[in-house]
Amino acid sequence: MRGDRLVSILLLLQTHGQMTAKELSERLEVSERTIYRDMDALSGTGIPVVAERGKNGGWSLLEDYQTDLTGLKESEIRALFVSPSAHLLDDLGLSRTSEEARNKLIASLPSTYRENAKGVWNRIHIDTSSWRKQKERIASFEVIKEAIWTVNKLRITYQRADGNMDDRTVSPLGLVAKGDLWYLIATKENGDTRNYRASRIQSAVSLKETFTRPNDFNLAQYWNSSTQAFIKKLPSYEVKVEVNPSTLSRLTFTGRFARVLEIGDRTKKDWIPVTLSFDTEEEAKGYLLGFADQVRVVEPDDLHQKILEMAEAAVSFYRRYK
Repeated sequence: MRGDRLVSILLLLQTHGQMTAKELSERLEVSERTIYRDMDALSGTGIPVVAERGKNGGWSLLEDYQTDLTGLKESEIRALFVSPSAHLLDDLGLSRTSEEARNKLIASLPSTYRENAKGVWNRIHIDTSSWRKQKERIASFEVIKEAIWTVNKLRITYQRADGNMDDRTVSPLGLVAKGDLWYLIATKENGDTRNYRASRIQSAVSLKETFTRPNDFNLAQYWNSSTQAFIKKLPSYEVKVEVNPSTLSRLTFTGRFARVLEIGDRTKKDWIPVTLSFDTEEEAKGYLLGFADQVRVVEPDDLHQKILEMAEAAVSFYRRYK
């Protein structure tokens, strides 16, 4: 166990350059005292670990020191060989590169692990695409990707949610795939960082002007905090209904944005009480009307009347054009 931890410390220092004892202890889930003992052990084996004191101090490896460690554990090998999303790699132009890299990695493994690594490909496959949704077209994806690597500013024409177009200059920090959708994370001219749905970028031109990436920017951490903030701001409209048991399994397979919050026990009349959540009342009306006599609204009271009016309007309309 300690040997694995010493290897992990060595790789962390080699990757990050310098880390404090506190940072190492949090990453490896041990006490700081244990980290200090581990550092003594590493130093005792001849590995040049250096401690720098002070506010900006920490542990590091002697400059230019590199290790050629290849002692991967079997679980780590499996993690490396889990198949990534094929269509996302294809979007990035990395399908062939990824396969070649995995082949090279397999060739570098000890023979005892080689077959197990190959077997991972045939046991786990990740497909993030949806069943029926058509793939979104991204007009200037190649320009966007190139600007991210070259650190060039972009001039984009962006279609807002209301359909209006805006021209803006942004500094592209990275791309995030959410399901099978791509989002550009970029900084506006006023310094604010924003998310742009890539398919809404109607055009993008890479400018000659470059920008400086923020040293403290972490794409994964930014995305996690951004999505949490987005979820908190989402509107919520809660509805209590009673559902015919034969229809219960269909509630989450309609293609609409309904979330099942709670399912109760059958009533004496053989209906099942269910609590649903929607973004808006309009979504709730269209969703529930689609189930006809298989779902009955219990609360709110006024929704019951509004769905009845929608149904009467539909009947009147189609009788007129019979």
